[in-house]
Amino acid sequence: MPDSDEFDSLSSAPVPGIDEARPDGQAPADASDLQRRLDQATAELGQQRDLYLRALADFDNFKRRTERESAARADAGRRKLLLRVLDVLDNFERAAAYRTSGTPPEQLVDGLLATVKQINALLEAEGVKPFEVSGKPFDPKVAEAVGTRAQAGKPPNMVLDEARKGYLIGDELLRPAQVIVSSSD
Repeated sequence: MPDSDEFDSLSSAPVPGIDEARPDGQAPADASDLQRRLDQATAELGQQRDLYLRALADFDNFKRRTERESAARADAGRRKLLLRVLDVLDNFERAAAYRTSGTPPEQLVDGLLATVKQINALLEAEGVKPFEVSGKPFDPKVAEAVGTRAQAGKPPNMVLDEARKGYLIGDELLRPAQVIVSSSD
């Protein structure tokens, strides 16, 4: 067993990092030099901490600003769409006013059909389009079966009628079609 331990304060062995020569060849560091280096390292640590906190605050501000801008863009898009819907509503209200003034029913129907065209144009401008399922095999990915009906000459699971149209937005399903499907009986 050695007679001195490197952690023994009474040992005469050099203490690593304090008593040995520095890599630059200078004499071992004294207490004032160590204190100066510690103070310098503490100051650098404080600067790095300040930089970190500033970067964190900048990131939080960026995140909040981005969320506000995103919400503002969504609101602007929603307002634009709602203004276009209000134009359609105006046409429906005009039709109601014409009804009370004695306009012939054919003219009212013509006006309503023109409004339907206006709605379809609005949907198309937003990338919404109907899709056709009548006469095709039933596909549960794009349609909901709301009823069945036996029909001679039709194989089972064929779409006979649409109770409600289905719509795509781009290439994604917006609303499934509701359909009547042929049964085997």
